[in-house]
Amino acid sequence: MTHSFPPSLSAFNRLGARPRCPALRWRRCAAAAALLACGANAIAASDPADAAPDARSAPPQQTLDTVQVQGRHYDNGIGSSEAASQGSIRAELLKSRPALRPGEVLEFVPGLIVTQHSGDGKANQYFLRGFNLDHGTDFATSVDGIPVNIPSHAHGQGYADLNFLIPELVDRIDYRKGPYFAPNGNFSAAGSADIVYRRQLEAPFVALTLGEGAYRRGVVAGSTALNDDLHLLGAAELMRNDGPWTVPEGLDRRNLLLSLSDTRGADRWRLSLVDYHADWTSTDQIPQRLIDAGTWQGRPFGRFDAIDPSDGGHTRRTSLSGEWTRDTDHAHTRVAAYAMAYEVALFSNFTYAMDRPDTGDQFAQKDDRRAYGLSASHAVEHLWGEMPARSEVGVQLRQDRAKVGLFATQGREVISTTREDRIRETLASLYGQSSVELTPWARAVVGLRADQGRFQVTALDGDGTTRRARQTLTSPKLSLVLGPWARTELFLNAGRGFHSNDARGVTSEIDAAPGLVKAKGHEIGVRSEWVPGLQSSLAVWQLDFDSELVYVGDAGATEANRPSQRRGIEWNNRYVPLPWLLIDADFAWTHARFADADPAGDRIPNAVDKVASVGVTLRELGPWSAGVNWRYLGSSALVEDNSARSRSSLTANLRVSRRFGAKTELTLDVFNLFDRRVNDIEYLYESQLPGEAAPVLDRHLHPAEPRTWRVTLRRSF
Repeated sequence: MTHSFPPSLSAFNRLGARPRCPALRWRRCAAAAALLACGANAIAASDPADAAPDARSAPPQQTLDTVQVQGRHYDNGIGSSEAASQGSIRAELLKSRPALRPGEVLEFVPGLIVTQHSGDGKANQYFLRGFNLDHGTDFATSVDGIPVNIPSHAHGQGYADLNFLIPELVDRIDYRKGPYFAPNGNFSAAGSADIVYRRQLEAPFVALTLGEGAYRRGVVAGSTALNDDLHLLGAAELMRNDGPWTVPEGLDRRNLLLSLSDTRGADRWRLSLVDYHADWTSTDQIPQRLIDAGTWQGRPFGRFDAIDPSDGGHTRRTSLSGEWTRDTDHAHTRVAAYAMAYEVALFSNFTYAMDRPDTGDQFAQKDDRRAYGLSASHAVEHLWGEMPARSEVGVQLRQDRAKVGLFATQGREVISTTREDRIRETLASLYGQSSVELTPWARAVVGLRADQGRFQVTALDGDGTTRRARQTLTSPKLSLVLGPWARTELFLNAGRGFHSNDARGVTSEIDAAPGLVKAKGHEIGVRSEWVPGLQSSLAVWQLDFDSELVYVGDAGATEANRPSQRRGIEWNNRYVPLPWLLIDADFAWTHARFADADPAGDRIPNAVDKVASVGVTLRELGPWSAGVNWRYLGSSALVEDNSARSRSSLTANLRVSRRFGAKTELTLDVFNLFDRRVNDIEYLYESQLPGEAAPVLDRHLHPAEPRTWRVTLRRSF
């Protein structure tokens, strides 16, 4: 009997490859990855032909049964991951819940909440593990291998705009939390998610959606086989939306995707083109004092009114990417590259007339860039002594060439330039990891990652001075998986991660920020399928950062702040008591504090301490399907001394679908089902309205949308 080694989930799930034999998913594989040199030596010495004689003498291993939920919705079963907080979400589950915005597909990641504090053309606000991730800092997201996060962005570090996503094309989401995974680099300390599109569709389809707020959306998509191997997939999306706002949002979104792929054989490849445009008018956060007064400038003023009706923006993202993989019985190779053209202009006014009483405080943040990336990895199965093992090495390279600026504006017309810079930022990375099956009940993963960031900033609004900086960081990783016993596994994880700082802060002549900011974390977790039909995981974790990131609007840069420590507990549950019933219940508690002594206090503003979601999905009851999901976003300190806190929110969304034959489906989505008056975000800062004599310290909020319905008719061909 030939011994067959299990694949490393961190590599195969990320890259889209699936195990050749079903038994491989449940084998006690994994990883004792060494230092880079050790991993490289193992690869060089592991010719499959040489390994085969020893492999044949290795003892057979147990194949574990699966819980039904894994095949239909999740790939999180026993033996499938290296941490209790790691998993994969399948497309079937994405169909069961409505999403108000494209980025909300990430809410399927347990403990992650997605909101919006401005117009729907802007990147979402993300909350995870006690982080207000702003628009993506410390949570790395990719779509088909292309990073979404943008470093040294005009608006915020790690800005991740997912509005170009077409949810109907998503095949799966592979997520990880914590800095324990060697292939994950910049912005992934709190977690990461790799969104993978389908390479072909079962049938072409057209979907039309109508809803309140003049919501209109149309999607057409299909794929065709050009020959036995080649498949062409295409999709187009048009969307318009005014929303509930007094000043209509006028969101105009256009999206196009083309993909050509070779889907058979050991060698596979894919070429993809994405082109996305959006224009919108935003209603930004408003002060609580105006809502309480109910009037402003002689007219009624409510929660959905705007102070500056010219706020908003426009953006474009065009990318061309390619990927090639080779899978053999004992090795996996992947090479990928992408080029992206991106631009955005955001017009915002958060303080109204505090700094410029005559013209108002509106400002513009503009970003025009080109980004290029290349990655390659090679993994082989081999033996460490008599122990089955798998080693992988990889390289990653990204360069951004950007022109970013901050401008004073009035009615979107530039009045003056605050600063304007040309940025060239390069991040080169090398990682290695090996895995080893120590015993039938213990497997380990050890890895090492090295990253070097190079930053170059040229001032365009001054004397043209160019400043440079460089920093290198190494990040060790370690995971230990014990079990299974009684269909239960134990996980021990530790590692170091990082986020990069804004290049403008890194190259500053005064108080320059570090280029790469270290984070270190550890986690103890357990995952069990002991109860039939129930998959449950519990993780206790801690994450320490050398410094937080704070965006300074009047300087146009993200600056480093105080060190921090977060620790928490996550409890996630997937229960299938009946073949047609799925129950999800996720709960997370976080204790987030600044780690140094400061008279201002130790609370981290907007660090949410409790998050929960509960979902009930009924599938295929005759022609009917339905799902309801409750989402809880807890309170958070608004200021370091905890003297003011945000209000918690609890909302529910409903989806009901009915099939008419095999090709037609009608779906009703209801958001904020009970029409609760809650907020997406709250801040505490000073602002001054036109006519006020002095700035006022006040709460500023962006309301969540009221109860909203949408109806979708989908027809396949």
